[in-house]
Amino acid sequence: MSARTPGARLPYPVVLTLLAAALGAAATAGIGAGSVALAAGDVWGIVAHRVVPALVEPTWPRVRETIVMDVRAPRVLLCGVAGAGLSVCGMALQALVRNPLADPMLLGVSSGASVGAVLVLVLNVSLFGAFSLPLAAFAGALAALCLVYSLARSGGRMTTVRLVLAGVATAEVLSAIAGYLIVTSGDPRKAESAMRWMLGGFGGTTWDLVPIPAAAVLLGTVALLGVSRPLNLLLAGEEAAASMGLNVHRFRAWLFVLVALVIGAVVAVSGAIGFVGLMLPHVVRLLAGADHRRALPAAALLGAAFLITADLAARTLIAPEEIPVGILTALVGGPFFLWLMRRKAAR
Repeated sequence: MSARTPGARLPYPVVLTLLAAALGAAATAGIGAGSVALAAGDVWGIVAHRVVPALVEPTWPRVRETIVMDVRAPRVLLCGVAGAGLSVCGMALQALVRNPLADPMLLGVSSGASVGAVLVLVLNVSLFGAFSLPLAAFAGALAALCLVYSLARSGGRMTTVRLVLAGVATAEVLSAIAGYLIVTSGDPRKAESAMRWMLGGFGGTTWDLVPIPAAAVLLGTVALLGVSRPLNLLLAGEEAAASMGLNVHRFRAWLFVLVALVIGAVVAVSGAIGFVGLMLPHVVRLLAGADHRRALPAAALLGAAFLITADLAARTLIAPEEIPVGILTALVGGPFFLWLMRRKAAR
């Protein structure tokens, strides 16, 4: 297969190489920046020493290794995982509903996951132990996605306006429910903890929080790559996909569950971070084309690099105070959404 696809400005291997380099640079800056600044050489030396102790002789104070490996590295890794998951799921949703405005936040998925997470925090639910929060977030995400889809299809064929209106309305209602639960919790500590899910952020990340979302994003991305052909067929329309032998309704239902699982796992540790899944798929299609076999890996790399950079800005812009990263992504994504709406209307 040719390395160049229609609409791609660079050969695909070059695009992946550049995105991987951007991810590496963002991760290095994310780990090195802070109240104790670290050079890139020190960052990678400490990481290499922890992975293979015989590879690098430690010449740094022990406290610097603690800062890198126990404080900053898990946070940067979780940012990368969350960014990759949101970007990949956004691309899948846009193909699934054939709508370039689809996004986990705009379709109410993030708000549904937040309600599930807030319920667990406020009510102190521990029925499934450590899995209670991710499971509740997944259930909320799936319920919200199914509700929006059913509302958008009611009364006839689903349109862009109906889908966006149903998603925005559902997201607003679910956000209000989550806010009500926080206000009436009666416990300031629980309310403060739950508020994190509403604004989005990665403060206080530890290694214990990384495995579940990392596994969900990795397995979800592999599964989406496995169904790249059906996703490509959906871009041509439901009728065309059905004529090629695809059971559209069954495939869409299965993929809704998969997307809800990934988004639920991400929101459970990051809170509701909007617009990542809206913006980055459009950028990826400009770089790598619309074929999901090529676009999904590129979306994962770009999403990881973008959210690591956004979190770095959230930590450093008004240091020592920290801006919730969801606020920064909204400040960038809001104008992008308006531009996309205007561009679509012009077409």
